[in-house]
Amino acid sequence: MADLSAFKITQRWPAQHPDRIQLYSLPTPNGVKVSIALEELGLPYEPHTINIGQNETWGPEFLSLNPNGKIPAIIDPDGPGGKPFGLWESGAILIYLAEKTGKLLPADPAARYETIQWVMFQMAAVGPMFGQLGFFHKFAGKDYEDKRPRDRYANESKRLLGVLEERLTGRDWIMGADYTIADIALLGWVRNLVGFYGAGELVDYASLKAVPAWLERGLARPAVQRGLEIPKRPG
Repeated sequence: MADLSAFKITQRWPAQHPDRIQLYSLPTPNGVKVSIALEELGLPYEPHTINIGQNETWGPEFLSLNPNGKIPAIIDPDGPGGKPFGLWESGAILIYLAEKTGKLLPADPAARYETIQWVMFQMAAVGPMFGQLGFFHKFAGKDYEDKRPRDRYANESKRLLGVLEERLTGRDWIMGADYTIADIALLGWVRNLVGFYGAGELVDYASLKAVPAWLERGLARPAVQRGLEIPKRPG
């Protein structure tokens, strides 16, 4: 039985199955990256719902694992060297899980780094820009009379979708025939942009062909469908 007592976060969210990966998350576009990956990989894990609406990520227990106060984060009881290992930042977790299992990341060095490149594209560009557009289009920012901030993020999001459209033209997945962590990193964000944020018209989503087809293929995967609902949202 793994001993996770060194991790203060387990005092707030006790592990019922300490031999499984502990996932601290919420089904946001960043959170579902890890739950989808865990479902795709078939790794045993125990999800813990972190209520960001109640600022639970800013409590001392969560901050003890992730000092940046953001979901998702994990504890792997069988980490490097067989020792429990905590990790945060969704992109880093995706790479870690892929390397742990030897799946969802090409073994060929060039293809491996190309895949990671697209994960970084999501982390550095797609997530921040789509998220800002969501703020100015759906949340508090929508009430600003000055629409220049919204339009700035809408134009940049549209440009980023164009990058994806070009990459996916003639391809089933970001890396071609093989579904990878690059697809997992991006699926939730594109889904959120046109679904939850309702920004499809702002970014001219209807003019795209390859991206919507890719999104449909991704959302049809059973592991993706499961991962999108994990952990359960607060009641």
